[in-house]
Amino acid sequence: MAQAKHARAKHARGATPLSPRRTGAAGVDAPPAVRGGIAQLVTPSPALGAIVGTAPLSRAEMTKRVWAYIKQHALQDAQDRRQIKADATLKQVLGRDQVSMFEMTKLLNQHVK
Repeated sequence: MAQAKHARAKHARGATPLSPRRTGAAGVDAPPAVRGGIAQLVTPSPALGAIVGTAPLSRAEMTKRVWAYIKQHALQDAQDRRQIKADATLKQVLGRDQVSMFEMTKLLNQHVK
């Protein structure tokens, strides 16, 4: 009995207009929000583009692709996995033979626009 009453009440309600809270302050046809921080689209330099590609991508995706490259080429130090040994391609980006994983993102950000 309670379910039937609930169903009738649900169908009796009309479509409610979307509130500004759900559609954003500017409404339904607002332009997409500007992405910032780690989600911001960046264009890699030619040296970094050899590793991650030349198309614009987010900083998070860029870091993921660099880590995939590091793992694919076994560039982590076996004893201290926080250290990354640069091969010829990665050395052009990092500028050194070996860097820590914490320094790596700082050095990668120098190669984006």
